Amino acid sequence: MQPQNLNEKIIIIDFGSQLTKLIARRIRDLGVFSEIITINDLYKIRDYNGIKGIILSGGPSTVTKKKFLSIPREILSKKIPILGICYGLQLIAKLFGGSIKSLRTKREFGRATLFKKNQSLIIKNFFNTKNQSVWMSHQDVVIKIPKGFKTIASTKESKLTIIENTKRKIYGIQFHPEVTHTENGKIIFKNFLFSI
Repeated sequence: MQPQNLNEKIIIIDFGSQLTKLIARRIRDLGVFSEIITINDLYKIRDYNGIKGIILSGGPSTVTKKKFLSIPREILSKKIPILGICYGLQLIAKLFGGSIKSLRTKREFGRATLFKKNQSLIIKNFFNTKNQSVWMSHQDVVIKIPKGFKTIASTKESKLTIIENTKRKIYGIQFHPEVTHTENGKIIFKNFLFSI
């Protein structure tokens, strides 16, 4: 499939995840043009007109330290849909006043069972049954949901696995929909691209 309109694109902000290229590939597979950029590149953007959506990748950083990789706050008020994956979710939660803590003792790594709590456009047709198998790889977990957000799905270890703020069109996901180990992961991207 050829990308439709090259004036319109999704930008993927790379926070150093080994999976960022996979996100771009999933977006391309759906026929949408995407571009991976660094945080530094992001701060240089003056015109957001052609940007239809922003995806925040995972990465090895933590928002629990005093200094952490972030995005310009003005982006949050531009009404551009945002999807945060792993670190991206934690960053969204932090920027909107939620709480994140490090699971010092236990990383959540590997398959986890995701339980649906509420309906959302981001999970339309994602669940085959009440729960779904997803792939986790994180040490930090959101423990307090930011104001204006609601919980969409949870796992045993991470109560706030998918959160959303529909008014601002901001979605955060703790697992990795870009890897094949997450069943139906492609549907998350499809929903973000075409429904949100």
